[in-house]
Amino acid sequence: MKFGFQLPNTDQAKGIGTNQINIFSKLIVQKKFGKRAGRSPLANVYGNIGLGIMNAPLANFTQNDMLLYGLAGIFRVNDRINIATEINGRASVRRNTPLGTESQSQFRIGTQIKASGLLFDSAAVFGLTRFSPKTGVTFGITYQSPVFLPVAK
Repeated sequence: MKFGFQLPNTDQAKGIGTNQINIFSKLIVQKKFGKRAGRSPLANVYGNIGLGIMNAPLANFTQNDMLLYGLAGIFRVNDRINIATEINGRASVRRNTPLGTESQSQFRIGTQIKASGLLFDSAAVFGLTRFSPKTGVTFGITYQSPVFLPVAK
């Protein structure tokens, strides 16, 4: 279970913020397939579903309840390379959606490469709804630090 919120970053008197709070809650699941001792699994599949309560930034005293969803997978090619894919988004549950809270969804597909103690990833991004960004790319670098304290025996 994941719970989160987005706090206001400024007040509306300055003209650059809404002074409103958005709230999110998700149920997250994960399943590994093809796991063998000493090796990462052949496939790692993730899913989430939840609810978001978002204030409409262009309408006073209006909010929209959103269905939040996602499905992702990491598929091992070899010990250094993975293929990663994801679909993630939000769907409005209202017929007349307030501006700023429209349904959005994205599909991502890319690679993860382990090298020099780091994990490099890159992906292509494709929008799936009318209000989603159409295309894009994303890059990242991850470093996993070692455990600081050994486990007591």
